[in-house]
Amino acid sequence: MSLVTTPRAKRRFPFLMIFSMLCLVGAAALFVNELINFTRQESTLPAGLSIGGVRVGNQSQVQAAALVEEAFSKPVTLYYQGYPINITPDSIGFRLNLPVMLADATAASESDGGFWQRFFSYLLGRTETDIRNIQLVADYQQSALISQLEEIARVFDRPASSVTYDTQTFTVYAGEKGYTMDIEATARLVDAALRSSTNRTVDVPIITSETANTSLSALKELIVAYLDSQGFIYDGQTSVASVFILDLKSGEEINLLGDVAFTAASTIKVPILIDYFRLLNREPTQDDAWLMANSLLCSANSTSNLIMSDIIGGGDIFRGIADVTNVVQRLGARNTFITAPFIDGSPNQRFGSIAPPRTRPNPNYNTNPDPYNQTTAEDLGTLFAMIYDCANYNSGLISVYPDQFTQRECRQMLELMSGLELKRLLEAGAPPNTRIAYKNGWVGEVTGVSGIVFPPNGRDYVISVFIWEDTGATGFQDYVRLWPLIEEIARAAWNHFSPEMPLLQRRSDIPPTAQECFTTDAAGGRVYNYLPPYGQVNLNNIKSWRRN
Repeated sequence: MSLVTTPRAKRRFPFLMIFSMLCLVGAAALFVNELINFTRQESTLPAGLSIGGVRVGNQSQVQAAALVEEAFSKPVTLYYQGYPINITPDSIGFRLNLPVMLADATAASESDGGFWQRFFSYLLGRTETDIRNIQLVADYQQSALISQLEEIARVFDRPASSVTYDTQTFTVYAGEKGYTMDIEATARLVDAALRSSTNRTVDVPIITSETANTSLSALKELIVAYLDSQGFIYDGQTSVASVFILDLKSGEEINLLGDVAFTAASTIKVPILIDYFRLLNREPTQDDAWLMANSLLCSANSTSNLIMSDIIGGGDIFRGIADVTNVVQRLGARNTFITAPFIDGSPNQRFGSIAPPRTRPNPNYNTNPDPYNQTTAEDLGTLFAMIYDCANYNSGLISVYPDQFTQRECRQMLELMSGLELKRLLEAGAPPNTRIAYKNGWVGEVTGVSGIVFPPNGRDYVISVFIWEDTGATGFQDYVRLWPLIEEIARAAWNHFSPEMPLLQRRSDIPPTAQECFTTDAAGGRVYNYLPPYGQVNLNNIKSWRRN
């Protein structure tokens, strides 16, 4: 028997298995590597993250905290008028709440799902860099900040310097403007800078304080100093000066004993004029215009009585007198009244009086005012201001009597009174040909004048001045002494309101006494100085008669 042997088959090398195993091992290694890289990435903050404006992306929480602390520990620099002043955050107790902000940052990094969801997104390349900012959480002691700002203000603030003046030229020399820190506004700006990682500077808001020259207080001081220099005690027992000046543009005023009662004399004819126009319900006739001009410009007592009797009182002078007083009281001139007719020298004049209204003038000064005819500088100045407001702004008199005055009538009142040309008192305290609508009055120991000055620069103002001096047995004023006082007060006011064309010295063309309304020539004819002839009284252009 023969044995037959079969040859063995050769074993093949397991390449496929080994390759598969290597692939699995490689994939596992790659997975582990990516997982390690992702885990490392997860230990830092997202790339696009900021805390309080400080970029902390790809930083650890420790690194991020250091960056934020460094940014917000820098001083805030204040620039006061360009001068730098540092406020360090520590000095006002500035503290960052890092645990809260870092917790918010961690929460922001986990807002895209769980760990494995974020990992598989990472493997698939779907990670996005979102730009996110964690809001700053910080606090500080506001009282400490205010204290520091107040201390800085004490060092750097500058008050306005006082003015000086010359009682000869009536020139006021302005001091320098002052400035102070606006502490409340500065505190708000510092708060914003403390919370900013980039803008750590503040321009300190400044409040500018004007010098005394920008108000009428300097003029008031000048007037008092001038009266003192002339030996006139403005607030004495035997002498009183009362001054009321009103800036018709700003409303600012001087009131120097403006509530002292004086004899009104002819200044009471301004209320008579107001009441006359109140009752007119038509354009004034030439008769109306003549009566008003004779009463206001020539200060004719008989004409004033006629107006109160026939025009205002309907034939009863005491009814007219009562109406004038009631109207002026309603207009706010509470210390002004007339209760008896003017003494006019006519043979059939009717005497008597009505009861005066209740008044409350300054009780500390007694100028022995006429019991039948009184006013104050403030009252008359206020009346002129109301006429002005009526003429220019449709208010003033119209506000109190809306259906009984018009702007045209108020303009005619001012135009009429601007025809007065005494060449003394207010006129002597302003350059020649200055328009001034005013009324004067003097009797016994009192001289008074009130009106509106219209400078070329448009800074219109009311000026009302009354001066009284006890002259003892004579009982009549020394006008050579009193009138220049009023004229120099008027010059001081002019220089204040018209500094571009001041009167540096008293005018040399002032006549020794006031110009008469009209005079008589050698032939006995009447020569008109400023009263327009009958038939030529133009209430819209009171001086037009001179061109006819």
